[in-house]
Order: sequence, then structure tokens, then C-alpha cells
Amino acid sequence: MTDARPSTLADATVLAADPDWWRQAAVYQIYPRSFADANGDGIGDLKGITSRVPYLVELGVDAVWLSPFYPSALADGGYDVDDYRDVDPKLGTLADFDEMIAALHAAGIRLIADIVPNHSSNRHEWFREALASPRGSAARERYLFRDGEGPDGTEPPSDWQSIFGGSAWEPVRDGQFYLHLFAPEQPDLNWANREVRDDFLRTLRFWSDRGVDGFRVDVAHALAKDLTYPLRSHAELEATKLATDGSHPLWDREELDEIYAEWRAVFDEYDPPRIAVAEAWVAPTRRHRYAAPTSLGQAFNFDLLRANFDAGEFHEIVDRNMAFAAETGSSNTWVFSNHDVIRHATRYGLPDDDTFEYDLGKAWLLSGGVTPAVDVERGLRRARAATLFLLGLPGSAYLYQGEELGLPEVAEIPDSARQDPTFFRNAGVEVGRDGCRVPLPWDADASSFGFGPVGSDASHLPQPTWFASYAVSAQEADPSSTLSMYRRALALRHELQGAEKLAWITLDGDGSGGGADSGRAATDVLAFQRPTGWTVVTNFGTTPFALPAGLADLEVVLASGSRAADAPAAGDADARSVVPGETTLWLR
Repeated sequence: MTDARPSTLADATVLAADPDWWRQAAVYQIYPRSFADANGDGIGDLKGITSRVPYLVELGVDAVWLSPFYPSALADGGYDVDDYRDVDPKLGTLADFDEMIAALHAAGIRLIADIVPNHSSNRHEWFREALASPRGSAARERYLFRDGEGPDGTEPPSDWQSIFGGSAWEPVRDGQFYLHLFAPEQPDLNWANREVRDDFLRTLRFWSDRGVDGFRVDVAHALAKDLTYPLRSHAELEATKLATDGSHPLWDREELDEIYAEWRAVFDEYDPPRIAVAEAWVAPTRRHRYAAPTSLGQAFNFDLLRANFDAGEFHEIVDRNMAFAAETGSSNTWVFSNHDVIRHATRYGLPDDDTFEYDLGKAWLLSGGVTPAVDVERGLRRARAATLFLLGLPGSAYLYQGEELGLPEVAEIPDSARQDPTFFRNAGVEVGRDGCRVPLPWDADASSFGFGPVGSDASHLPQPTWFASYAVSAQEADPSSTLSMYRRALALRHELQGAEKLAWITLDGDGSGGGADSGRAATDVLAFQRPTGWTVVTNFGTTPFALPAGLADLEVVLASGSRAADAPAAGDADARSVVPGETTLWLR
């Protein structure tokens, strides 16, 4: 393209200029403060990430999604941004960032940077200027200030509630309030303001020029807002929060199309074009607006993340999202864990939960991880099976740091050590997300489990003693470990990947195969084939399933279960044709 320009600070020639690299990429999310600490202060940093690039290469990921690394007071884990075009000094410098991205690119790994456009921090220079300026000023117009209500103007403009609890309006001393959908330290920006829009276009170019390959867009469905008076009540907002006509005053409004069309124009200035993936918690029928090629190009679907370990649920979710991808020309995203949710190795060890907000998991966290009891072995078994199912699907796979170790959620964090604002603003209602953000265990025998340098035992969130058995050092030499399974799966995924299609295989079952009751188990089993002949079979039930003729003759190249269950001795045809309960096989 005529106005395409390569990165100016990172070597753009190291990676192939493939505009479709993202469509079936394995993307590894790094929460930088909890990944690796190079200087021993207990906080992960950019140099720590650079030091672990060989690990990422051996793991086999195609890209890294880096959670916010910008200057921040950490009122919300870095999602309260002081400066969108700099690095938090606690994490490093811009030079450290350039070194990190150069190391990733030299290793063939791309970088997706988290960007937080809905709100800045209350320490951002714009917001400090707004507080120092009078009502009606240009500085205040960058945010969403409104006059107070009531006889003396001391009541908030509405009864809206913050996502993190409490009022969504914070008073300032002159009788006005500002809107914050999240923490008070995160004032919402006014995206109807041209200055706000232009500044974010500069930010997109700033990081793209440094070699960033794409962006994960935080709360992408919230930027446009309608604050026309009279403001609706909180009850009305809750009743219509999944509206599908763009009418909600805060979420998923039609004006977003224009905003993201401008972003797309910036992305297309580069060769290859920068990519973006939207975090948009919207009705499935609205997701295509963010995934359209004229918009961000891809949007997370969190459907599998919310699903029970159930064949029917998984089948319906895959079918629905495959249809959406075909309609938009986008690519599917598949995800089980991230920095905001209970790790799926723990979720799958809890009883099934059909609530949208995952109330059972919240109750379990509130109990300190006591009630209901978690079946740890079953949770990991199901998580491994679900992961191989996900990695077999066409589309991109988003993995969260530590899931390749089978890490469970950490529930036993003392109140005094917690950091998540949801804990402080929703006391007795929610514990928050700290349990999935505990620093990773690298070395079972080292202080801070190798999170920091030798001799450092600092860790910004406490690591439980049982982390030792999940450490990289405890797993890397074990061919049956979860880490080994991920490494093998990602290597095979590169080898076997074909067109973004799948064909479901009907499994009737005939009751044969080492006594497995395949007729009864067939409703618990899903099987699909990719265009290369790669076949994925997942038994969601507990009853072993006998593979029908044709599949039973294929080679098992990978299995989620133990070798004793999934890789019988050569020549044992009956055992080889059986899929154990809660297990996934890859066949070819």
C-alpha cells in the first residue's frame, strides 16, 4: 500500500510481513507485574520478560499480549493509566521496551499491547488539569463532568453503580461530579470530544512505530456514551445491559463504528497492518461490529470461558461462533482464562454453574477456597482436555500465563495482601481477581520460586507453598506434565494447522472397544476434523468411549490424559480405540 510504513524503532524485517498472521495465532497473555522480576523488588518488569523469551520460544506461542505496562498508581492493576506513551518506571524504560520487543521479534514472536481507552487514571495530566479548571472548561470537556443534584447540589447526577461497587459518580469540590464506570481513580474519557479521539490516534501510532504488532482494546464497548438528561436509573440500565439495538446509554453504542473506523485507518498505514482484538462484553449478535474488517478486526468471545465442561454447550458455542466468523470475515478467538477470571483448572473442579456472573466461583473465593470443595485432580484433568479441544479449533487461541503449568486459582490470600479494588469496594460480596495474578513459579527450590533473581524472596502477592509442585522446574523434564502437553500441542498445532474450517464427525457408537459403553457415552463426546485430516475427539463424560471404525485406526499423536490411559502398548488395539472419560485425543 502506498502509505504503508514499517516500524522505525524495531526491526520490521525479522518477521514475515504476513497480514493474516493473527487469524490462527497462539497468543500468550503476560501480566507483567507477575511474570518475571529482574531486579528483585517483587514486581515483574520488562527486563524479566526479555529474560524469559527462550521460555516463550520453547512453549511455541506466536504472539504475546502484554497487559498494561504504562505509568500507574495500580488502583486497578495498571488499568489506571497515567501516561499512554511511556513505561512505568517500576517496570522499566522505553529503552527496555525496545529491547524486549526486539528480542521477541528476533525469536519470531509478535507483540500485542493492551490499550485502555475508556478511562485514564486520576493522575493523568489531563485530569489534573480538569480538576484545576472551572466547570464548562475545555479541560473538563475531555471527561464526563455533570452538576450534582438535590437542593444543594450534593447528590450524584444519578444512582448509577460502578462495576467495582459503589457510586459511579465522584464529587469534586465545586458541585460537579465525574463519571467512573470502574474505580474512582479511573475517570471516564469523553469520546465525543475530538481532542480525545486525536490523542488516541497519536498513541496508536506511537506504539506501532516502536514495532507493536497489534492492540488488545480494554472495555472496547464502553467508549461512546449518551448522558442526555434525564439520566435513566440504575435498574433501567441493568435491565437493558445486553440490548441489541445500540440504545444503551453506556454500552455498545452505534457511535463506536465511527471511532473504530478511524483506528482501522491508522492500522492500515502499516505493512503489515496492525491488528486489534476487542474486549467487548456484548450480546453475541453484536460482536461482529467489533470484528469487522472495517473496525478492530477481531473480538474476544468469552463463551467457552463461561461454559460448563459439557459437550452440548461446547458444540453450540463453536457452531455459533464459526457462523459469526464466516459472516464477518474475521477469525474466531478462543479463551478459558485471563487476568480477570478464576483460572479454569479451578473452575472445572467446582460444581457446574449456570449463572452469568459465575456466582459459585465468587462464593468459593469468599470462603477462602473452602466451600464448595474443589476436586483439584478433576479440575486439572478437565482443563487439560478442554485446552486440547480449544487448541484444535480454527481461529486464534488466547492463553493466560501459568495455565500451561496447570496453575489453580490462589484463594488463600490474606486480606492485608489483597490489591484488587473490587475487594475494597465490595467487601463481603467479592474477593476480587488477585488469585489469578499471583507471580509465577519458575523454580521449585528457589526463593520466590524463581520469580525474582537468586536470593530475592520478594513477591508483590504471596505465593503459596504448594506452588512448588507446579513450577516450571518441576514439570519441564516430565513428558506427562501439563507444561509438556502445552509445548507438544503448540508444536503440533503449527504442523497440523490448515484452513479455518472444521467438520463435525457423527459418533453413533456400537458398544465395542474394551467394554466401553460407547452407545451411552456418545452424547458426551464431540469429534471434529480439520481440513488437513487432523481429528480431535473429546470425551466430556466419565464413561470411556469406544471410537468407531475409521477413527480407531488413526494414530494418537497427543492426549490430555496420562500415558497409561491414552497411549496403550503397541498392538493393544482395543485399548487404543478407547477415549477415557474427561479426555481429549488428537488423531491423524
